[in-house]
Amino acid sequence: MMQSKTGMSSIATAVKLLVAAVAVGVVGTANAQVDTEQTRVIVAFKKGMGKDMRKDIGRHHGRVQHDLDNIDSVAIEISKADLKALRKSRHVESVEEDVIRRPFATTSPSTGTPYLTGQLVPYGIKMVQADLLSDANVGNRKVCIIDSGVDRAHEDIVGNSANMTGEYDSGTGWWYTDENHHGTHVAGTIAAVNNSGKGVVGVNPNGKIKIHIVKVFNAAGWAYSSTLAAAANKCAAAGANVISMSLGGPTSNATEKRTFDALAAKGILSIAAAGNDGNTAISYPAGYASVMMVGAVDETRAWASFSQYNSKVEIAGPGVAVLSSVPTNSGTASALTVGGTAYAPGAMDGSPVKTVTAPLADFGIGDKTSTTVAGKVCLVQRGTVDFATKVMNCQNSGGVGAIVYNNAAGGFGGTMGTTVSTIPSVTASDVEGASLKTKLGQSATVAVTPTSYAYFDGTSMATPHVSAVAALVWSYFPSCTGPQIRSTLTKSAIDLGPVGRDVKFGYGLVQAKAAKDRIATYGCGN
Repeated sequence: MMQSKTGMSSIATAVKLLVAAVAVGVVGTANAQVDTEQTRVIVAFKKGMGKDMRKDIGRHHGRVQHDLDNIDSVAIEISKADLKALRKSRHVESVEEDVIRRPFATTSPSTGTPYLTGQLVPYGIKMVQADLLSDANVGNRKVCIIDSGVDRAHEDIVGNSANMTGEYDSGTGWWYTDENHHGTHVAGTIAAVNNSGKGVVGVNPNGKIKIHIVKVFNAAGWAYSSTLAAAANKCAAAGANVISMSLGGPTSNATEKRTFDALAAKGILSIAAAGNDGNTAISYPAGYASVMMVGAVDETRAWASFSQYNSKVEIAGPGVAVLSSVPTNSGTASALTVGGTAYAPGAMDGSPVKTVTAPLADFGIGDKTSTTVAGKVCLVQRGTVDFATKVMNCQNSGGVGAIVYNNAAGGFGGTMGTTVSTIPSVTASDVEGASLKTKLGQSATVAVTPTSYAYFDGTSMATPHVSAVAALVWSYFPSCTGPQIRSTLTKSAIDLGPVGRDVKFGYGLVQAKAAKDRIATYGCGN
């Protein structure tokens, strides 16, 4: 799995893996009594008690769904009343909910239409209907990205470089470098090029959209409100129609407000992130009336728990596990194969870029060294000590690679912090860990390789989706004003949450084709 990062409002981004699992309770009919309501559980039975356990399950009207003989367990459906009785059986070791797992198809391979084969299509592209609308006319629009710059030489950006301009700043350097990674990710969502066999596609992938870059963040990842006001004015001077700002802060500023009010009066549409603190605080510049505030949803259209929610949230965009470009080879991808079976590991931030193959060995909790894993890949359970200690104990024992599997439901991402390891390491879910335990001694390949793409999450990722859609829709009707495009986006959005505008989704999920169709039917001002 590729590296994952959180898009922060204004300061340095923090790396984290976005692997999630959804646990959903079974709901009975409206008239059902609680004790007859059906549930699904995994029952672990005591060693040698499998036959007796199955008899108990039958007596209590349970229906077997899966036999898990290798771990002395069985998955069943049973009423809650019968489960209560079954729990008392002397043959039962434990009972736990059989929680739901859903596919997280954060990308899908292109079928050739409308994108070339060999492209990965991030889920957000289809979610905002970008795949349903040609961007043939988008060369008449310019989006200004105020961020950390862009890797202009990136394979998914360079195809649009002829239409890109930018600024030099004595504090942050040239616009076409990106030490922070954030700006390149934002630019990829807006305009990653549809080039066969390479990377991903953006909302506007034909290489024609005009982009102006104003670099306000360096590797440290912060700037002043005066810097932002000056940057916005540079966008206007460059002829921008849309200003995209995946940034912000908790305090309003009068100078900043006057700047964005003036730009709105000129017909420029400014769009900014709501913030990632998961509370009701208002971030700025998104909180100004002259700026469109964007909240984040995941690929199931559920509200992202980190997305700030308040009366200023106006619209929502995809912002969880968004795959896009990062500076060339600055990201990492994790891979794991054991006994010929490929797994989907999570990233251990700080792992060296390296590939090893060796027998898989159980390293327990990894809280002490052991020569039994010398020359082997350590399988380590999460818990008790930190990840860095586990990996370093493996390394100091002569281990050549490490897999840390979860001690709770679902996958996760780890970090080595400031500890420097020489062996590659990845993470695995609890289910994958149970499977790997059955493959001890078999050949395991742990690979951490460089990549130019990463999964980020944040309202920072939702914002460029909305900015790109605004430019795309506007390209069909260049005579419309910025306020009219803004109004159309809200009126054509998919309503999510409570009916009408609400604090989490605003008017709903941005929709490109619906917005274009609305203007075609009703005109710019309706």
